[in-house]
Amino acid sequence: MFPVVFRKPFPFRRLCKSASSEDTIFALSSGQGRCGVAVVRVSGPASVDALRSMAGLTRRLPAPRTALLRSLLHPHSKELLDRGLVLWFPGPHSFTGEDSVEFHIHGGPAVINGILQALGSLPRLRPAEAGEFTRRAFHAGKLDLTEVEGMGDLIHAETEAQRRQALRQMAGDLGQLYNDWSLQLKQHYREYLTVGTRDCMQNVSLAHVEAFIDFSEGDLIEDGVLYEVDAAVSQLRVEVEKHLSDERKGERLRSGVQVVIAGSTNVGKSSLFNILCQRPAAIVSPVAGTTRDVVETPLDIGGFPVLLSDTAGLRDTCDCVEREGVHRARQTVEQADLTLVVIDTAQLPQDLLMVPGLLSRYLKMVLPDRKDEQCLLVLNKRDLLPKSHIAVIQRVLQQNPGLPPLSILSCHNKEGLEDFLTLLQDRIKTLCGDPLASSPSLTQTRHRTHLQKCVDALAQYYQYRDTDLALAAEGLRSGLTSLGRITGKVDAEEILDVIFRDFCIGK
Repeated sequence: MFPVVFRKPFPFRRLCKSASSEDTIFALSSGQGRCGVAVVRVSGPASVDALRSMAGLTRRLPAPRTALLRSLLHPHSKELLDRGLVLWFPGPHSFTGEDSVEFHIHGGPAVINGILQALGSLPRLRPAEAGEFTRRAFHAGKLDLTEVEGMGDLIHAETEAQRRQALRQMAGDLGQLYNDWSLQLKQHYREYLTVGTRDCMQNVSLAHVEAFIDFSEGDLIEDGVLYEVDAAVSQLRVEVEKHLSDERKGERLRSGVQVVIAGSTNVGKSSLFNILCQRPAAIVSPVAGTTRDVVETPLDIGGFPVLLSDTAGLRDTCDCVEREGVHRARQTVEQADLTLVVIDTAQLPQDLLMVPGLLSRYLKMVLPDRKDEQCLLVLNKRDLLPKSHIAVIQRVLQQNPGLPPLSILSCHNKEGLEDFLTLLQDRIKTLCGDPLASSPSLTQTRHRTHLQKCVDALAQYYQYRDTDLALAAEGLRSGLTSLGRITGKVDAEEILDVIFRDFCIGK
């Protein structure tokens, strides 16, 4: 997350510009390494001077947001550094809201270093700190904190689903949701509908309660306004709690689904791990207990991010090293979003009607606190089973719906693998959700923390509503502050503006 400095004490905090915002900053914006074209960005009041010095412009500047091909010279020695495009973005119509310049140059290390050193030789210019361009965009009101975080997620997105979620957040969908909730707490809004008689619909908020406290009731405050506050706060609390009860889908999509392969020794866990990785990532051996530590690799499965873990076989052992491996395996299983429980067909009973009972006991050994939505059963070594047995097992399991979904496959000849991958992809998609469906997803632990504080603050309103209206109002104010900390927009003056605009105060 990009660094942000909060100013002013509780209960209201205004996010202020840092003292260094008067500096002009520059940096390579296109990433390190050789490339065809590199982009160097400059932002701040001395951007114009940098453009004139580097591009040899003595008269008019180029038209805003229009590329101009120029020879780029060292401002002191006048040595030719490169020939590239320059673009001029006068503030506030730029990414940072400040005067900005971009140099589009050849992407060789010598050219990039030459341009950066030349910019560093100019007065009032300094190299940018990490995230400083985006921080300036935030201070200029170009982005709120959720949009900043969405941009960071987009830069680090590795899968299609992550890209979609990050783009939606960067577009402001999540910030708009939180801003709408903030408005419900600080704004009294009326809409009159005239259909024979005049009806009044009211959204009631902190401004109403503050006015109720600060001013005599007389003709200023309508009768029953606090009952309307009750209805509005109750509805908001329901919406926030529903948003919180998302099973961490957005956070899981952002950070990756933790998928763990677990089971007893020599059932084919590492073979399955290598198939999913499409490379020999783990050692496969007929010797029981070969895997003694957790082996992890990131994957893209159906456009969703996955961190896949292979673990040691679960068994009692006198080997202290293997025992530690088993301990780590169980810890990893406890933290998993999805566990692939692998069992060998050789472990099945002769009487196939007893298979459901065996699988239940095996699941309890691997997952003592089992949740069916968090595991899939994988019956490996299908090639060693007669086809008639496979049909019987599938029929018996259909008659016993108390088990999680089962996939019968062979890591040896890959028979049944396609069906397993389809089942796995569907389960991962369920765990992450569709980032474009319904309301935007909660994506950060920071958001969850502040939203929970908001719910607690709204509970404070109900706690003191009938005994101390000032403390009840403080609950609404605290809820508003918690929401504002998510987007970076909290201002006491906004509430005062609402009070004076919506009520006939001061006549």
